[in-house]
Amino acid sequence: IDEFDKMKHEHDSLLEAMEQQSVSIAKAGIVANLPARTTVIAAANPIGGHYNKGKTVGENIKMSAPLLSRFDLIFILLDRPDETRDHRLANHVLALHEGNEFTGFEDDEESFDDGEDDLLKKLKRVEKSQNPINPKLLRKYIGYAKKYCPTPTLTEEACDVLQEFYLSLRENQSTDDYTPITTRQLESLIRLAQARARLELRDEVTEQDAEDVVYIMRESLKEAFEDDYACFDFRRTTGMSKNKMKKAFLKMISLKAKKHHMKLFTSTDLRNVAIEAKVDLLELDDIIASLNHEGYLLKKRDGYEFTLV
Repeated sequence: IDEFDKMKHEHDSLLEAMEQQSVSIAKAGIVANLPARTTVIAAANPIGGHYNKGKTVGENIKMSAPLLSRFDLIFILLDRPDETRDHRLANHVLALHEGNEFTGFEDDEESFDDGEDDLLKKLKRVEKSQNPINPKLLRKYIGYAKKYCPTPTLTEEACDVLQEFYLSLRENQSTDDYTPITTRQLESLIRLAQARARLELRDEVTEQDAEDVVYIMRESLKEAFEDDYACFDFRRTTGMSKNKMKKAFLKMISLKAKKHHMKLFTSTDLRNVAIEAKVDLLELDDIIASLNHEGYLLKKRDGYEFTLV
């Protein structure tokens, strides 16, 4: 599904298909419930054409939390300047317009860091001798894999890897306004691990399959949830972003100032205002510093003076 952010009216219908794996139809006197078991791959553009890291994922693409949580993997594609990647992309686009076939990028061993995982190295490296797989052959291969390897079973080693990663996510999640890590994420890991084994026509999910899936899931979480301190902050998917908290905090201060005819707020007053505005206290210092920089709260000896009344 392309331009996923443009089809807001269909999000509720898609939620049923992704949650219940069925589509309900009630039209022209016909009431039916049709099975809809398929993989959904969607791409959405952020508001304004660029991704704002100060906002949550849901606020950037205007998507509800229930629907966003139905996707197993979320990747944020940022257009960062990179000389090597830009050079390769330009060569590829020019080669297409010259009528030349894509033969793969040259293997540059120096472009791979020693600290990179084996899976990332394999995904980056493309041999020049490799030809793209014919779509018809790929479709037949996928159909064969689904028919003869429908549900690969998990080995004990694979279960240990998935369980350890799931428990680590449960330990790292926040204690207040967050998107909880539930068994839905564990089921996502199992589905991805089974798909990884099915891709190689195997009936068992090995430990390596589980480790590859954990690596992919960790990269997805890193892009969508990692904060400035390289820790997973699960409030970054939905809930209240820092910008939204700052607006709510500023609005509450303005109401307090008008109601009680006060301009000077002590640290205790600001903390009470933050609690009343349902602002995360861990972000309070950053919000106060931002408002001080913008001129709304001027730091005085006895506290902060509010300048917008």
